[in-house]
Amino acid sequence: MAGIYIHIPFCKQACHYCDFHFSTSLGKKNEMITAIQKELFLRKSELEQTTIETIYFGGGTPSMLSFEEIEAILESVYENYTITDNPEITLEANPDDLTEAKIKEFSKSKINRLSIGIQSFFDTHLQFMNRAHAGDEAIKCLEIATQYFDNITIDLMYGIPKMTMQEWKENLEIAFSFNVNHISSYVLTVEPKTALEKFIRQGTCPDVSGSESWAHFSMLVEETEKQGYIQYEISSFGKPGCFSKHNSSYWKGATYIGIGPGAHSFDKKSRSWNVSNNPLYIKSIAKDIVPITKEILSLDDQYNEYVMTGVRTIWGISLAYIQEEFGEVYVQHTLKVAASHLQEKNIQLEANIIRTTQKGQFLCDGIAADFFRV
Repeated sequence: MAGIYIHIPFCKQACHYCDFHFSTSLGKKNEMITAIQKELFLRKSELEQTTIETIYFGGGTPSMLSFEEIEAILESVYENYTITDNPEITLEANPDDLTEAKIKEFSKSKINRLSIGIQSFFDTHLQFMNRAHAGDEAIKCLEIATQYFDNITIDLMYGIPKMTMQEWKENLEIAFSFNVNHISSYVLTVEPKTALEKFIRQGTCPDVSGSESWAHFSMLVEETEKQGYIQYEISSFGKPGCFSKHNSSYWKGATYIGIGPGAHSFDKKSRSWNVSNNPLYIKSIAKDIVPITKEILSLDDQYNEYVMTGVRTIWGISLAYIQEEFGEVYVQHTLKVAASHLQEKNIQLEANIIRTTQKGQFLCDGIAADFFRV
């Protein structure tokens, strides 16, 4: 089984924290859709022996496209690939795009999962992040969307400067009140070359606080567990049977291709990525050339990929898998690195599976880096 990720590189405005590839100009939208459809055709041989189980529209903001434009891209997927009978098809969307008419249209399409970028229900937080919607729009959007879609995930962000514990708790309580079956919750991260990084450097914005972020994270884990969610990945909380199939395939090392400018692909032995430039992408595809850069993964790279994703999930790092795929040298390396983290109670080792503790989850990037073989 494999997945297809489709990157829609358009946004109404730039969120201050975002470092994804996008453009706020829709001038080349039609050419972009045509190019995405053509890339799907040009790369169909990569997955001709595989059945597609998940299709994910990400971005950018896919909900900026019309129902007809999304349908046209989906038709190209079905024309060029073998799709399982009941695929998970996710559309990322922002509340300000999801009118009732648009939600109704999408509900009649093959899309069966909405990923709604709420981030917060408080206007002060949304304005700080430079989001395009307001808190009341987010609530109205969920009131409508939950009438038409059974499978909804929402994004919430914590660690926002000046966000109080009470505000964070209210964000969670509002989300719970809609009985959404999945929540993806991320700590605000200061990425290089973003507006947020510039504001903090200039002193016009307070820096994010590690202690406040940890307090928010602890509440997130505690409150979602009370509501019956399972934290199956550090930032992902799903009701039983409602885990994201597409994202889970990433963390389990499944094959996927990324379509569109800036999109990444992975086939266990290599990773690749398309050029992050809309005009160059469109021109190249028009010449039947996919503007892609490919990196062949060494055995160390493959091991690093495995531990990097494993430490983030409930499936953890399997010593038996490492033995089978990489050999005894890698098992001994893993155990040697694990020793100090076991002492610090950042991880636990049970039945030959290494998993992070709650304390370790907040430190997982550093823990993964310690396991890397360079």
